[in-house]
Amino acid sequence: MKTFKGGQHIDGFKHLSREMAIKTLPLPSQVIIPLSQHTGAVCEPVVKKGDMVKTGTLIGTSDKLISSRIHASLSGVIKDILEYNHPILGQAQAVIIDSDGNDTLDSAIVKRTKIELLSKEQLLEIIKNAGIVGLGGAAFPAQVKLNPLKPVDTLLINGVECEPYLTCDYRLMLEHTNSILKGIVLMQKIIGVETVIIGIEEDKLEAIKLLRNKCVEKKYNIEIVCLKAKYPQGAEKQLIKAILDREVPSGKLPFDVGVIVSNVGTAFAVFEAVYNAKPLYERVVTVTGKCVKQPSNLKVRIGTRFKELLDFCQGFTQTPGKIIMGGPMMGMSQYTDDLPVIKGTSGILVLSQKEVQEFSQGADQSCIRCGRCVNICPVGMLPYALSLCVEMNKLDKAAQYNPFDCIECGACTYVCPAKRQILSGIRLIKAVTR
Repeated sequence: MKTFKGGQHIDGFKHLSREMAIKTLPLPSQVIIPLSQHTGAVCEPVVKKGDMVKTGTLIGTSDKLISSRIHASLSGVIKDILEYNHPILGQAQAVIIDSDGNDTLDSAIVKRTKIELLSKEQLLEIIKNAGIVGLGGAAFPAQVKLNPLKPVDTLLINGVECEPYLTCDYRLMLEHTNSILKGIVLMQKIIGVETVIIGIEEDKLEAIKLLRNKCVEKKYNIEIVCLKAKYPQGAEKQLIKAILDREVPSGKLPFDVGVIVSNVGTAFAVFEAVYNAKPLYERVVTVTGKCVKQPSNLKVRIGTRFKELLDFCQGFTQTPGKIIMGGPMMGMSQYTDDLPVIKGTSGILVLSQKEVQEFSQGADQSCIRCGRCVNICPVGMLPYALSLCVEMNKLDKAAQYNPFDCIECGACTYVCPAKRQILSGIRLIKAVTR
């Protein structure tokens, strides 16, 4: 099995939700849809208070190159447009929609025929109009990523899902195999490459077998590569190194080495947009954690409050200590459950008070120069040195250790025996330097 240098196998606790088939969350009575859910320019609202909208109606857009359109996720009336809680930005302008209970689709959502006749330009326009972003975490606008500035020769599809606890991509691969493969073929046509590879970790053998069988059955020229289960195997640069043995230089992007990397969830969204004319107004979210009564994978409308997902999963078995959007390694802690699901919400993880205390107990002791953070770092950095720069308030000296090469995977903090908050320090260095 292929892999990269560094990293470490982490107990993923995926057993909590991996066998839970995707369920559709009941339609919420209200959604809060932020106008910033992507990398790039914030959208401006194209609706006003009191307007009636349908499911899939455009409600926000921007004329900037790097941006992604926002759509209504249910039919109803625009109650207000105001600043609201945001799981990444803290606060952001959002459109609040009260449901009319009918879930009436916008008239533009009609299944397409003769897909094979669509040109690259038409496909890119469809993806742009659907507001599709990368669903692997970065939420980069898909129409920009699929139209690179340089020629590429390989499309890598990321089915790794190495982040602990999360299983939404795994369930998608099992339950929507044909749709994902059709979406990949569309992306292949847009980019114009012959080589397409799907990378999946060894702990997802059912998905590997199913995708391989479907590729043979449908005669798709797509290779399925089995990767060693190791964190952070799913990071773009590490995936490229593991599968293609190409190294993305410092400060460069995957297309600089002839590669485009996209997530399986993004491929599914592309299929839905092209075949069904469906904008990205819902996604699959893993709700999990040892103190969640019924961990689940849920198909959720964008803008649904976290609280509604947690209530659907029957609440908690014990007092929660921390709510995280995403996984425990790269996710973001939240101070409330009154937050909307956004396009980049892959999971809602709830840790118990005991789990939080076990990790934080005795934190931030002196660095003992053990080198564990150096051995595990997937980009070959010296995390301890950056941590010491913060401790000694010598942020100006941190530049010599290339802090911007850090992919913020959190592996250094995870293995540190002194429980030093290394990643937090590197993030501080980046912010100050910027």
